[in-house]
Amino acid sequence: MASGGPPFELRATHEGLDALVAALRAEEDGKALRKDLAKNLREVLKPAAAEAKSAIMGMGSSAGGTAPGLRSAIAKKIRPEVKLGGRWSGARVKAFKTKTVRGFPNAPKRTNSARGWRHPVYGNREVWVQQRGKVDWFDDAFQGRTNHYRQAVLDAMEDMARRIAERAG
Repeated sequence: MASGGPPFELRATHEGLDALVAALRAEEDGKALRKDLAKNLREVLKPAAAEAKSAIMGMGSSAGGTAPGLRSAIAKKIRPEVKLGGRWSGARVKAFKTKTVRGFPNAPKRTNSARGWRHPVYGNREVWVQQRGKVDWFDDAFQGRTNHYRQAVLDAMEDMARRIAERAG
């Protein structure tokens, strides 16, 4: 399930995650348990991030050349993100902004968009062109697999809840 956060993301959250985080805080070594939960959640989302990276690397080169500079820069910025507590708790695959790429920080968002982006022609700063990437490359990478990743996140949460319950009982 993709949504329009900056720049965009796949989210797998559950209302029970806040309760799980609260239980982790109550544990004597809750910090270590939270760290383990975050690590496990990132691990289950690594294949999803790899699929998104593969999708952007499959985008054709605009000039017909083989230099993958923009694609590889975008791929490097795709990774699983886990936050436990704060404004939101959840696990997602996110394509972060590419701040150092040709003055094009919104590259992940623009290459995914049907609108594309405008830029000046190399060597002629007065002529601008409209360019489009591979529309919905990020969203399509998860097509039909969203429920699989959501279930993997829920399973990791269940494992941690079971671990806490075993310690208490």
